[in-house]
Amino acid sequence: MNEPIESSQKLGARRARGSSGRVKLEEVAQRAGVSTATVSRTFNEPEKVSESVRERVLEAARALNWIPNAAGRALASSRTHIAGAIIPTLDNEIFAHQISGMQSVFAERGFTLFLGCSNYDPDEGLKQVQAMLARGVEALAIVGENHPPELFAALQQRKVPYILTYSYRASSPHPSIGFDNEAAFQQIVDHLLSLGHRQFAGIFQPETENDRVKARLDGVRSALAAAGVTMDDDNLMIGPSTMDFGASSFSSLMKQPGRSRPTAIICGNDNIALGALTAAAEMGLNAPADFSITGFDDLTISSRLSPRLTTMKVDNQEIGILAARQLLAAIDGTSDAPRSIEVHPQMKIRESTGPV
Repeated sequence: MNEPIESSQKLGARRARGSSGRVKLEEVAQRAGVSTATVSRTFNEPEKVSESVRERVLEAARALNWIPNAAGRALASSRTHIAGAIIPTLDNEIFAHQISGMQSVFAERGFTLFLGCSNYDPDEGLKQVQAMLARGVEALAIVGENHPPELFAALQQRKVPYILTYSYRASSPHPSIGFDNEAAFQQIVDHLLSLGHRQFAGIFQPETENDRVKARLDGVRSALAAAGVTMDDDNLMIGPSTMDFGASSFSSLMKQPGRSRPTAIICGNDNIALGALTAAAEMGLNAPADFSITGFDDLTISSRLSPRLTTMKVDNQEIGILAARQLLAAIDGTSDAPRSIEVHPQMKIRESTGPV
């Protein structure tokens, strides 16, 4: 039986592509009716191509299933169009919102966003940054200040613009986009004090290797001290950022023999506070009748449970958007380095807090 004869048109196209059979940049240019330089510019510097031409090129690339070779693009332009972000955990929606905001801005400029997770381990964060630098990231966003000096030295040596997110200190030597964690928790404490509370307890994540938590606890302590109120060491529970830890800590606080129950419980985040509320329900206790409780972050579920949680709302997606814009400005040369921007959390007073 004779083999089917390949059409001359298909054969010519295959030969033009070389032995690999892969679509070439020239074919995309021919289909879009533009030059090969315009195709390259569409993917390397999309802001320099008109929207109509850009759409024609992208449509041609999709139709031919053509993807630009990253190594070739980098070699030709000395650019990789890759940015990186290091976050502490994948188990929290606040960081997902931040990455979503960054991704939307970088994608508009043709940048690919690499994501790394440190699991709250500074050494692991350093390894992630080193790996990203080896792959040619042009800019980097990192959560918080608590990182080894070698990390910042590597970024500065390679002249890679970077920015810290989710925290802000006016005196920080690093550009950052975030909020003042200490001031935010001072505001939470002041709210509870205004309701007449004097018996305080706290359920927090570990402050070791976490500058954000340390600042939050500093805010609690300074606000209480200013009001002449103390919180016993036994009333401060430190552990994982989980609902289970929030629940077990609440039970322990309410069952301490020979001690008065706290009337106000400050939690390091919403996850912990929501766990505490589940334990309260199992014990037959209700907020705010039997105690007041606060969280931080304003997770989606926090305003939908009963009682609705008093907390602080941070626009983490906006933090991601602002961070990406600052990094792109530094890459483009429109600014010498990313600049710091303070974002202000909003207090959400709901049903979980009330007067003593």
